[in-house]
Order: sequence, then structure tokens, then C-alpha cells
Amino acid sequence: MRTRALVSLRSLSPRERRTVGIGAVIAAVLFVVAVVRPLDRHVAHVRHEVARKQAELAWMRRVAPELAAAGATAPATHEPLIVLIDQSARRAGLGGALTASTPNGTGLSVQLHDASFDALVTWLAHLHQEDGVRVSGARIRAAGGAGRVDVSLTLNPS
Repeated sequence: MRTRALVSLRSLSPRERRTVGIGAVIAAVLFVVAVVRPLDRHVAHVRHEVARKQAELAWMRRVAPELAAAGATAPATHEPLIVLIDQSARRAGLGGALTASTPNGTGLSVQLHDASFDALVTWLAHLHQEDGVRVSGARIRAAGGAGRVDVSLTLNPS
């Protein structure tokens, strides 16, 4: 195939060869500008996000024993758990992601779809520290975009 392309190129007039060469250079430049550079920027952004998330994870692992030793505080209100979870999720900006809250024994099964991971972690920390609610089970999966997750939680009062 390469030989056929060379034969075809050699059969062109010098002016046509020059036009084909200029077209190839323009196509290569367009490819770099339209594909390679945006892809490179996206990879750099994702690497930065991964490094930031790894730093957050390292911090969480450092403070986890301290938080576990401190224990949960007493609940601030006497509202039913389902009401507390619904209201606090809305205050945390997760109301739109909250798709289900189902009582299960003394706890609550909660489903969130396409939630911000950062908002989720902040919300769960607030629930634990301020309202005495602990996470007894969690399943977290990546969702559509960067930093977005689908979550199934089991929450219990402490």
C-alpha cells in the first residue's frame, strides 16, 4: 500500500505534490491542535485531581483513628432519622442526588445518584460529628463525571 501511495505521489506534477505536502502539514497541525493538546491538558488535569484525592485520602486515614477514638456525639435533635437525613442532605447540596431513604431496623438505607464525592464526604462527617449518625455500610461507585459517585449507604444512630 505504501508503494502504491509513493507511485501515486510521484505521478503528480510538482505543483500537485507541493499542494499535497502542504495539506499533509496542515492536517498534522490540526490533529495536534484539535486532538493531542486537549487530550494532554485533560490528562494533566486528571493527574492533578488524582494527586489531590490521594492527599485527601492520606489525611482521612491519618485522622480516622482520632475520630474513632473520639466517638460520636449525641444527636442534636430528636427528629426521626429519615427526616434528619433528608434535611441534612438538602442543606449539604445533595437533595437532588438523594433518590431513596428506606428504614431498615434501627437504621436507614440511603441511595444517592450522581452525587458530588466531596459534598458526600463533608455531609457524612457532619452527620457523624453533629448528629451522631454513623455509617455502618457503604458502596460507592464512580458515576458520570469526575468527582461524581453513585452511593448506597446504611446509616445508624450512635
